[in-house]
Amino acid sequence: MGIFGFFNREKKETLDKGLEKTKQSVFSKLTRAIAGKDKVDDDVLDNLEEVLITSDVGVDTTLKIIERIEARVARDKYVSTSELNVILREEIVALLAENNASDNDSWELPSDHRPYVILVVGVNGVGKTTTIGKLAWQFKEAGKKVYLGAADTFRAAAVEQLCIWGERVGVPVIKQQMGSDPASVAYDTLSSAKANNADVVIIDTAGRLHNKVNLMNELKKIKDVMKKVLPDAPDEVLLVLDGSTGQNAFEQARQFAAVTQISSLAITKLDGTAKGGVVVGISDQLKVPVKYIGLGEGMKDLQMFNRREFVDSLFGNK
Repeated sequence: MGIFGFFNREKKETLDKGLEKTKQSVFSKLTRAIAGKDKVDDDVLDNLEEVLITSDVGVDTTLKIIERIEARVARDKYVSTSELNVILREEIVALLAENNASDNDSWELPSDHRPYVILVVGVNGVGKTTTIGKLAWQFKEAGKKVYLGAADTFRAAAVEQLCIWGERVGVPVIKQQMGSDPASVAYDTLSSAKANNADVVIIDTAGRLHNKVNLMNELKKIKDVMKKVLPDAPDEVLLVLDGSTGQNAFEQARQFAAVTQISSLAITKLDGTAKGGVVVGISDQLKVPVKYIGLGEGMKDLQMFNRREFVDSLFGNK
């Protein structure tokens, strides 16, 4: 069984509960959009466009979805409003599939090398360190040996928080003094993890965006130093975003994508917002797959993203 796969029995209930606010919002807007209509016409499509945009799917992604539905309507000649929900699901799932969003609930660590190195980026306050802690716990529960690196040396609170998570989970945290070179922390972490046959290394980084040049140089230096220990590191650059911020999350994603290559996304705090549509828009606009979604405070509330289950939950289970 792959990583995260052993939580599947509880996953659907957590997903439905976590997306409840978004689902209620989308449902009420969708109901109003088709009120008094028996077929999908221009008015319904205009209303649907407004529903998606106000659900934080984003303008560009919304127009793409509307174009797909228009093509379906033109091809089929007659599409009833009762069919719209099904078509909407299908087109959003297809869009997420094009961006490599998974329809699996688990995955296997590569067997050809160890450790697997995840470099985590994101601004302060998005749940970055909490996501790292939950990831570490779930990897450990799957029987993996995990090391954490506290390379956000800009904030003492960030190092302290990561150490608290390390103690809670029971995994080692490699750290240095406040203000130390983040690349040096990354080097020490990988060296120690390699020497101790670790399976997974997760490196926290500073979340500053006020100076993009400095951030870009810092991330490049961390990557370059990593490669001195493990030539293929990092295996994954995970961008953590706060889903409750809606369009602000879009902007953060664009800014980070401009300074470093992002390979996967974790979108947190979806349980406290009606802006769950942002998951679809960010994945589409960045062309980067959503890998994890955060649906609550519990350890198990960080889930592997499954595009079909997400869309089904978002628009009401079939």
